[in-house]
Amino acid sequence: MATSPYTDTLQTTNLKNALPSSQQWLREQMITFNNSSSPSELLKPPPNKIESRLVSKITVGRMYLFKYDPKTKEDLPYYDIFPLIFPFRRVDDGFFGINFHYLPYILRARLMDSLYTLANNNKNDDTTKLKLSYQLLNASSRYKYFEPCVKHYLNSQVRSRFLWIPADQWKTALFLPFERFVKKK
Repeated sequence: MATSPYTDTLQTTNLKNALPSSQQWLREQMITFNNSSSPSELLKPPPNKIESRLVSKITVGRMYLFKYDPKTKEDLPYYDIFPLIFPFRRVDDGFFGINFHYLPYILRARLMDSLYTLANNNKNDDTTKLKLSYQLLNASSRYKYFEPCVKHYLNSQVRSRFLWIPADQWKTALFLPFERFVKKK
């Protein structure tokens, strides 16, 4: 078993180590991504799927992709309109999350390798989630890459449902080109 599964995956030239369901999901997402005019089309429910992974509410410690329009975008030098996040704290007006798109791929992999030690189980299935808190992340240098990724998301500015990404697909989702950064005008 690899000691750094996310970093090791990034450094390989193919997805040999990915689970078959992740490989299938990657193929489906890339076909959809290549055939869509924008990433927002990826957040529409698939017409031929009975079970959809689109949800209206988040669970702390799970991974999600969604469309977002920042309230203070005029004040931001740039922002991501399709965050890929692990929410770690709910607040009255929204939630705080770690958006991996603010890191280059190698640092995404290193951060995820560290975060995976916080998983509630080793099943790597629909029950797996991370046990996250800001205090825990801030207390250890092991998670040093998380800080530039912490963002406060307002419920009123979420522009889609949340695409829940199960643990067996985290590895694949980290390296898909879903980020859409917009610069201040």
